[in-house]
Amino acid sequence: MMPGETDRLIAITGGPGSGKTSLIEALAGRGHAVRPEAGRAIIRDQQIIGGRGLPWADPALFAELMLAADLRSHAEALAGRESVFFDRGVPDIAGYLALCGLPIPDHVERAAWQLRYRRTVFIAPPWRDIFTQDAERKQDFTEAERTHAIMAETYPRYGYELIELPRASVAERVAFIVGHGHAGN
Repeated sequence: MMPGETDRLIAITGGPGSGKTSLIEALAGRGHAVRPEAGRAIIRDQQIIGGRGLPWADPALFAELMLAADLRSHAEALAGRESVFFDRGVPDIAGYLALCGLPIPDHVERAAWQLRYRRTVFIAPPWRDIFTQDAERKQDFTEAERTHAIMAETYPRYGYELIELPRASVAERVAFIVGHGHAGN
């Protein structure tokens, strides 16, 4: 990759239920290219087929499925020309494994170092007022806080600088991102 080639790939991370997906949907609604979180789709697919690749059944397999999806998503975004917003990035997989107390395999480490995003990554803080659980999000708020803390440690380890999103409306969060010059195509 050429220097600066990944500056248009913008990752948004944080714990579950912190408003990342709503923000991604709002950015898409404004015409921006986005890549949804792989985890939710994998959970839906695995539940349909009765598969083991679920975070509560086989976390290591779930991480491998997320990595495969994120590799494709990153390559597709890199092949285009526009800015792309990602609901989580490859370093999230390393953070997820750490959260589960599992080792981070060498190939996951390599992927986190090689598949790059813009150096500044947005992180959504835990926010009890908007946190909900559903069929795909079984974590409680305490785990959401732990996930945020792990991501706050993980991304800098891979050379990223974090910018915390405000606890504000979706429209205000979109304006915050645009104000940081992260919405140009």
